[in-house]
Amino acid sequence: AMADPCSFASPACCRTRHLYLRCRADFGAQALRGTAAFTARAESEALRCLVLDTRDVQVFKVTANGQDAKFGFGEKHSFKGTPLEITLPFELRRGQEAVVEISFESSPKSSALQWFTPEQTSGKKHPFLFSQCQATHCRAIFPCQDTPAVKLTYYAEISVPKELVALMSANRDGEMPDPEDSSRKIYLFSQDVPIPCYLIALVVGALESRKIGPRTLVWAEKELVDKSAYEFAEAEAMLKTAEDLAGPYVWGQYDLLVLPPSFPYGGMENPCLTFVTPTLLAGDRSLSNVIAHEISHSWTGNLVTNKTWEHFWLNEGHTVYLERRIGGRLFGEQFRHFKALGGWRELQNTINTFGEKNPVTNLVPDLSDVDPDAAYSSVPYEKGFALLFYLEQLLGGPDVFIGFLKAYIQQFAYKSIVTEDWKKFLYSYFKDKVDVLDKVDWNSWFHAPGMPPVMPTYDMTLANACVALSQRWIQAKESDLGSFSSADLKEISSHQLIEFLALLLLEPPLPVSHVKRMQQVYDFNAIHNSEIRFRWLRLCIKSKWEEAIPLALKMATDQGRMKFTRPLFRDLYNFDKCRDLAVKTFLEHRASMHPVTSMLVAKDLNQDQ
Repeated sequence: AMADPCSFASPACCRTRHLYLRCRADFGAQALRGTAAFTARAESEALRCLVLDTRDVQVFKVTANGQDAKFGFGEKHSFKGTPLEITLPFELRRGQEAVVEISFESSPKSSALQWFTPEQTSGKKHPFLFSQCQATHCRAIFPCQDTPAVKLTYYAEISVPKELVALMSANRDGEMPDPEDSSRKIYLFSQDVPIPCYLIALVVGALESRKIGPRTLVWAEKELVDKSAYEFAEAEAMLKTAEDLAGPYVWGQYDLLVLPPSFPYGGMENPCLTFVTPTLLAGDRSLSNVIAHEISHSWTGNLVTNKTWEHFWLNEGHTVYLERRIGGRLFGEQFRHFKALGGWRELQNTINTFGEKNPVTNLVPDLSDVDPDAAYSSVPYEKGFALLFYLEQLLGGPDVFIGFLKAYIQQFAYKSIVTEDWKKFLYSYFKDKVDVLDKVDWNSWFHAPGMPPVMPTYDMTLANACVALSQRWIQAKESDLGSFSSADLKEISSHQLIEFLALLLLEPPLPVSHVKRMQQVYDFNAIHNSEIRFRWLRLCIKSKWEEAIPLALKMATDQGRMKFTRPLFRDLYNFDKCRDLAVKTFLEHRASMHPVTSMLVAKDLNQDQ
């Protein structure tokens, strides 16, 4: 078996199969403190030693089946953390199990957790906490085999101040008073489907819920709960469509949680409880493709899982494929093709940023000594999707290809796999089309940097208007600027506006006179749809329009979704007029940023010395 370069654990010797987690959220100390009891099974003969991943975690005591076990820390690695080496007080034969219980405390600077004071929340009265474990941050909460090669079930008891609610990526099993502290209560959770530990998730805060479907509650702070319930009302229709495409939904509940603005991603597919950014709250449901994406992960990612982060495209490429199939069912096939083409442009944009020779733009990168957070990009999503879309067209169209996807999910559900497993199954499923498959340039698709070797075919119906309008602006001379008016946008959807701006961003910067005129006629500054505003402000800063500087700085700091915050800070840093201001603004906001966002923006701005 291929080792995971991002983990110290050795699943070939021993596997943790179940976790019983008991802990207390201490907002004063900004720490999670408690015990993690793993049911560990020996996978090799005469097992005496168990190695777990940790990062900035204190360990006070370890027992195995109730007997004290010796433990020590290995050498600290810059981003992998520190291996915890546990010596069992007895020997396990292959197949035997023991319960290994670890008393731990997380650090206030844990990379997995963001703690908020009451002033930092929308309600201003109560503190807040959320976790984000993907890719390798679960080890920064408690010691664990922090590799997606290992799956476990879990049961948890979480003690929190009694005015707060705790939620996890699990079934809610009720609550009870904390017998040790009358000012607290304990929430109970169980996850009976085995999951990789990057899907363990916790949130604690003054949360309220609204029911929006037979299996869906939306959770948020009071200020946002109604807006969120409206925005995500399509969740059940998307779930039903996904089940039709991919097979039964095995997780029971599908809840949504809207996090504070500093949440670093668009969404996180925590089982039973998808986490989402408030930047999706456009008011018109137009950014709901992120919900379709997280729903799709219930099959691709959460049931069929990449064995190491080098095979992340197996999670993300298939999930984007399913997300767009759901969009196609709900909004038509032309819409699916439009979104697919937008994805190809997003990939071009990413490869322009990283450089076409950069090995992290390989679909299957080598992550030995690469921090997966630093390698994160749209490549596994969009190059992965492009491969599947290309194969769909090669092998007989959407109806044929969904048959493969369903069979693939059935074949590998509850397992963790690598690209070779996927390819072997593709070949066996399409055994009558091996000649077609053999024509695919697999080596370039998987192992070459830059754009893919082939571009799929896209229906251009919805894209043509964006291309035409962007070309008018690219070709316009100063004397032509009068020909533009607000009527240009009459027939254009918000999806098409995003694409129009994305096309302009792939070109050399427009003259500042052009962006000023664009503001005059289209009033983009008044648009608060985050995807439109983000691209508009990038366009302004790239054209060196000084009036946009405060707006771009505000967007980069009012929210912390890395998709928006990192490019905005990068563009501001590259604009000589405001480099110093960009750095100063980052340093002022750094303490209240999410730890991963702060680390990556610091790298982008050369502040990470």
